[in-house]
Amino acid sequence: MPLRVGASIPLCQATNVGISLAVWHLASPPGAAPTTVRWALSLPDAGPLASRVAASGVAYCDAPKDPMPGYQLKLERIPIPGVDDLHIRSLLDRQQYADPDGSALRQGVSSGTWPLFGLLWPSGHELASRMARHPVQAGQRILEMGCGLALASLVAHRRGADVTATDCHPLAGMFLRDNVLLNHLPELPYRHGQWALTDEEGLAYEDVPSSPVLEGRFDLLMGSDLLYERDDGGMLPSFIERHAQPQAQVWLVDPSRGNRAAFNRRMESLGFARQEDTLSRPATAERPAYAGRFLTYQR
Repeated sequence: MPLRVGASIPLCQATNVGISLAVWHLASPPGAAPTTVRWALSLPDAGPLASRVAASGVAYCDAPKDPMPGYQLKLERIPIPGVDDLHIRSLLDRQQYADPDGSALRQGVSSGTWPLFGLLWPSGHELASRMARHPVQAGQRILEMGCGLALASLVAHRRGADVTATDCHPLAGMFLRDNVLLNHLPELPYRHGQWALTDEEGLAYEDVPSSPVLEGRFDLLMGSDLLYERDDGGMLPSFIERHAQPQAQVWLVDPSRGNRAAFNRRMESLGFARQEDTLSRPATAERPAYAGRFLTYQR
């Protein structure tokens, strides 16, 4: 059962500048050692939930009441080879859903796809691992498309790269801001990135997003598992064309989706040469096995 904030008895508690610190002992899976997690819980009059995990394991809590009630969260420590672990707040599972005012639906996010942004996916972990090995280059502007929890952006940002994260989900920016705080990082630029947005027509959906709309062009555009749906209109390649420099590189980590061939043809029509590298990694104690492709497009 998820831990409800305030429902358990804290072993110790202190207050400092509106933040209440508490250490909680959480139930562990059978056979596992007890897990202790240190929380920094926002008080009702404080800002967004700012929690920090000080021990390995997973902790659960209810979502903050503002702006969308009704979903549950978990906190995990995520190891990334070659860099420090990240502390990530994510949705508890794929059953979470909260769109009381319909703002997500009006942005094209259905109830079935609503939780996808807030979960950690194997392809996202692979992209973050690749970004951990990518040399930081002065002047290189990086964009993560369909960022979700923006694991790769957080890795690049921590290493000093100039990176912007973008998504169309109305909660993606809030989750990113909270995870930036969890990892003691400076602000990471986030922009609303609706693939159906065109320069001539403006937003394809009626809602005006709460985050600034993405503008400008980038040298490296990256994404993970973006080809999970058919894109007969070529919205993703058009989005890339609007935001890629004349000389640019695109990275996609793809778990061998069937929509890859059509995407490749559209990218070729935009002048991008393609290279495919097979990704095959056995399971470890910390990560499940992964099989897919690392797609590089260059022009």
